[in-house]
Amino acid sequence: MDRRHFLRQSALAGGTLLGTREVTDAASSLFQLEESEGFRLNYAPHLGLFDAHAGSDPVDQIAFMAEQGFSAFEDNGLRGRSTSEQARIANALQEHDMQMGVFVAHSISWEQPALVTGDQAPRQKFLDEIRESVEIAQRVDATWMTVVPGARDLRLDAGYQRAHLVDVLREAAAILEPHDLVMVLEPLNTRRDHPNQFLTHTAQAYEICRAVESPACKILYDVYHQQVTEGNLIPNLDAAWEEIAYVQVGDNPGRNEPTTGEINFRNVFEHLHEKGYEGIVGMEHGASMEGKEGERAVLDAYATVDSFGPGGGR
Repeated sequence: MDRRHFLRQSALAGGTLLGTREVTDAASSLFQLEESEGFRLNYAPHLGLFDAHAGSDPVDQIAFMAEQGFSAFEDNGLRGRSTSEQARIANALQEHDMQMGVFVAHSISWEQPALVTGDQAPRQKFLDEIRESVEIAQRVDATWMTVVPGARDLRLDAGYQRAHLVDVLREAAAILEPHDLVMVLEPLNTRRDHPNQFLTHTAQAYEICRAVESPACKILYDVYHQQVTEGNLIPNLDAAWEEIAYVQVGDNPGRNEPTTGEINFRNVFEHLHEKGYEGIVGMEHGASMEGKEGERAVLDAYATVDSFGPGGGR
């Protein structure tokens, strides 16, 4: 079943998933797909998001994503997969003309301070893992890799922590630059998901990237985390725009698909489109319902929020 037929049927039958008016709007936009191609933005699902429909094999999941019109894919756990599995994923993406999104580039220190301390051992471990991630990125034809600085040091002033972090990121950038690879720094929320993290706010990430001063060090702007931390999404996107290389999304509260929380994703996505954003929008969220019904709800949600602009239409 192709994406247009699949989404049209789920939208028309989805009165329990969306309100009546939203279903009508979604169905209207879906009928317009006959004269268009795919989504307006490069949304990237992750492994496991559609396993009720596609099964557990990564290659089958990628094929299903492509059938639904998605043009990109991301996998936080790629570093932990075998070389042969990485190659299978790379071949599947090439076969379906899909782009590889982010993977996590290093072992994140969630509880013990590491990159902000100035200590040599965690610094060297991080740089070794960045070198390993260069090989992985080349294997799967990736450009971006996620870097999370990890826990803050409660015994050290923030200015010293920032200086230590900038130093090690400059070294990492020197490793990545010759390969045209980009580490994207992800600010995380400390209120709900990741207590005691050093990097939390958009302006903080912007300041660090400006200090590193490398095309290999940019920002991963996660709409979910920044809604929890600071709100003011569109103005912060604009303020940090020149340093943002990657976007991820999830609604709040719940960190599920758009339309399940408080964020007006249609406006956010329209703003990205109007600014000429051609990068990836990573779907780093779960589904608000289980099984195939939940997966259909995810697809319906993206059909709805992607239908921005004059006439609602793609």
